[in-house]
Amino acid sequence: MFKNKLPIDPKKLLRNKRVIEEIGRHKWLESEIAGYDIGFEAAAEDWLKNHAAAWVAYHMSPPKTAGKRSK
Repeated sequence: MFKNKLPIDPKKLLRNKRVIEEIGRHKWLESEIAGYDIGFEAAAEDWLKNHAAAWVAYHMSPPKTAGKRSK
């Protein structure tokens, strides 16, 4: 759904502390699945390709104002 549709430059994303932490978690999970340390670069590439757009939409989008109507 979100794949490859980043509304923000990936280089800018990689300067965000929360993104780095998220990639670290992704690295740990993917390394556990692989049975070896996949490394930060591979984890970052995979996370940016498969998860970044959804993360940005959830964590960096302006909050929606529920129930407000303009007159």
